Amino acid sequence: MIETLTRTIVKTQKVRLYTEAEPFEFEAGAKLGPIDVAFETYGELNNSGTNCVLICHALTGSAHAAFHNSETDRVPGWWDDMIGPGKPMDTSRYFVVSSNILGGCYGTTGPATMNPKTLREYGNSFPAVTIRDMVRVQKGLLDWLGVRKIQLVIGGSMGGMQVMEWAVMYPEMVERAVPIATGASHTAWGIGLNEVARQAIFTDPAYRNGDYYAHGQPSRGLALARMIAMISYRSPASFSLRFDRERLRGDGGREFFDLNNIFQVESYLHYQGVKLVERFDANTYIYITRAMDWHDVSRNRGKLADVLGGIEVKLLCVGITSDLLYPAAEQRGLAELIPDAGYAEIRSVHGHDAFLIEFEQLGSILREFLG
Repeated sequence: MIETLTRTIVKTQKVRLYTEAEPFEFEAGAKLGPIDVAFETYGELNNSGTNCVLICHALTGSAHAAFHNSETDRVPGWWDDMIGPGKPMDTSRYFVVSSNILGGCYGTTGPATMNPKTLREYGNSFPAVTIRDMVRVQKGLLDWLGVRKIQLVIGGSMGGMQVMEWAVMYPEMVERAVPIATGASHTAWGIGLNEVARQAIFTDPAYRNGDYYAHGQPSRGLALARMIAMISYRSPASFSLRFDRERLRGDGGREFFDLNNIFQVESYLHYQGVKLVERFDANTYIYITRAMDWHDVSRNRGKLADVLGGIEVKLLCVGITSDLLYPAAEQRGLAELIPDAGYAEIRSVHGHDAFLIEFEQLGSILREFLG
């Protein structure tokens, strides 16, 4: 492990944590090296290495959680309102770390990474990845950075799955944990939605059994997968509030029956699909949704109640009132099974995505929890 760092990193960095000589061993048994990890930090690590906040991103997220106030980076982060001086995750107090997950496509080694042996992308020859694998690689990164204690590990959705594993796998290192809009295991409902999205990719002829990199993305399939997912990320009330039944060009007279005059909600879903194709990889989407489906903190550990009952980390479960994907009842159930765990709720019409929208509510919850 390197000496404690006291510098502020102002853009996405990359570190090689595993090599061909010293590979990473996946939970499924495969070994792979080299493995690079993309990450960002905000604030400074103290001399004792004990002021870390770890951010765990969701399915299509990246290490770029917050905007760096510098000439070299003016790109908004996905959690800007939560990270920075005077914000809930105060960078004048904490050393905030955000990394791209193992299997990702934003700098960390994954299916879209070039295999140095074949000089072609790994594609579907990449090893199966689990949430526990992701967490072990994050632990390797924190060790490399010189972190000895995590004051808070936090994340929503798939990020919340990682938070739960941190609380079980490394309790001696974690002081506080906040899983948001997630569960102890992925439900049949969530697995079903992921499978429909994957099938959208598989049935695109451009998928080519995962070996499409020389030909271009299976864009139609990946866009459709995103459209399916976006419906589950919001709520009926949210869609009604934002779109109602509005058309792109009005709905009067014969225009109503114009097949090209679509509803605004249709246009929104198509836009979201196109945007994901421009920034994400289809194989990565398949691998990560499978990792989510396999998520179960009790797997190979015993009964769920016993596993959760053994968690000693100070934990706050956060639910969202209108979440269809991970109903708030799941978060309340977690809090009831974990000793001394608290429960807080984001009241919102925006569904699962509310943890990326309702910053004032989430910030208030975090400030109180962190003291």
